[in-house]
Amino acid sequence: MTPQAKPLRVRIAPGLFNGPFSGRIVVYFGKPDTGEPRMGPNWFNPSPMWAMNVTNITAGDVIKLSGPSVDAFPRERTAPPVGIWMVQAVADRGIARSVGNGAGNGYSAAIKWNTTAAAPELVIDKVIQEPVFQTSDGVEELRIRSERISRFTGRPVDLKCAIIKPKDWSPARKWAVVYEIPGFGGRHYGARRGNASIDQIGVIRVVLDPDCPSGHHVFADSANNGPYGEALIKELIPAVERKVNALGTAAGRFVMGHSSGGWSSLWLQVRYPDVFGGVWSTAPDPVDFHDFQRINLYADDSMFTDAQGRLRPLARRGDEPVVWYQDFSDMEVPLGRGEQLGSFEAVFSRRDRSGQPERIWDRKTGKIDRKVAESWKPFDIRERLEKNWKSLGPKLAGKLHVYTGGLDTFYLEGAVVRLKDTLTRLGSDAAIEVVPGKDHGSLMDAQMRKRIADEIAAAARKAGG
Repeated sequence: MTPQAKPLRVRIAPGLFNGPFSGRIVVYFGKPDTGEPRMGPNWFNPSPMWAMNVTNITAGDVIKLSGPSVDAFPRERTAPPVGIWMVQAVADRGIARSVGNGAGNGYSAAIKWNTTAAAPELVIDKVIQEPVFQTSDGVEELRIRSERISRFTGRPVDLKCAIIKPKDWSPARKWAVVYEIPGFGGRHYGARRGNASIDQIGVIRVVLDPDCPSGHHVFADSANNGPYGEALIKELIPAVERKVNALGTAAGRFVMGHSSGGWSSLWLQVRYPDVFGGVWSTAPDPVDFHDFQRINLYADDSMFTDAQGRLRPLARRGDEPVVWYQDFSDMEVPLGRGEQLGSFEAVFSRRDRSGQPERIWDRKTGKIDRKVAESWKPFDIRERLEKNWKSLGPKLAGKLHVYTGGLDTFYLEGAVVRLKDTLTRLGSDAAIEVVPGKDHGSLMDAQMRKRIADEIAAAARKAGG
């Protein structure tokens, strides 16, 4: 490998931030003609990244990325990847999920670099702006300041959502409301009338925003993210339902979501059984930590390898593994926060003495910390249901709908099967189905979307909405 002639150099332009910068500098590499590298990483084909933490950097100071203080992907890289690359630097302030495209972060232009030549200097001179919600007929944004989350974080935090009214909406009648939670990386900004089958059934659709600095907060009360569940139930939902003249009853209030949104929606129904009248959860993230994408967090030794020493797959196409846990974990290290695996820790873990989420696996060896795994049990949905079925069962009758693909891209079907087996044994009427041949994306075809819409419509009519 060609040695680096000089360290990669980064500067922050004068006047970009108010005062010195403390945070993380991340340099993204990307192939030419593929857009801005900072918009990565591509989970299925990630490019190299370098990063380091900095403190009290004054505008104009040169930051040199070199030596053991640099976190690199691939790991332990001591020289830049050979070839011609686009390189781009980001100054991460840690206030939005995305590092490369998070509002408030600074970024440089993308520069072409032949790594056999001297390294360029990257000047961070632009700031990423918060997206602007595009209001349209029957679609509007609602923002409220969350007293609970603001108090927890020590800074102002808004809860945001998109409200989509049906074409025949009128304040003269009461309406059922469907709360929809996007998957990982999804937000409310793209919500439009007619984008979902739900918009055809005469209910209010509310697309929530699950974005937070550590990733996807899943609307769970967390030692690291804050009380997002309570904030939703006690702050945002009342504000929404006053605005749209909602029925305001559990029977007329539903929740749905896909992937991380699927986990969130099921969590909300189980955690707040008296608040919601039904959940439609599709391809949810692990609902049983005995099968955490094929890892038993309570008994297995390593996130990276199985008992025979074989690498553990994290994603597949059909039956063919295409992403491995170790590679994915390594990819998240330079980013420092905000990606999928770290997002799980931020939600489920306690805080350690440094104020960070306790790590359930060692980033270098993959070793699982069993004590941390045990501390995750309050968020193990199947475990919660089994443990509390005597009180939860009657409240959840007719409310649980969980669908996933038999070939889920991220191996999520195993936990759903375990959930189904447990609920069947407990005598639940839950509709839990594993659809043969469907993966994480193909599960949500037109037939499944219509089926869910029809089931919600029937529940809404019964509620009087």
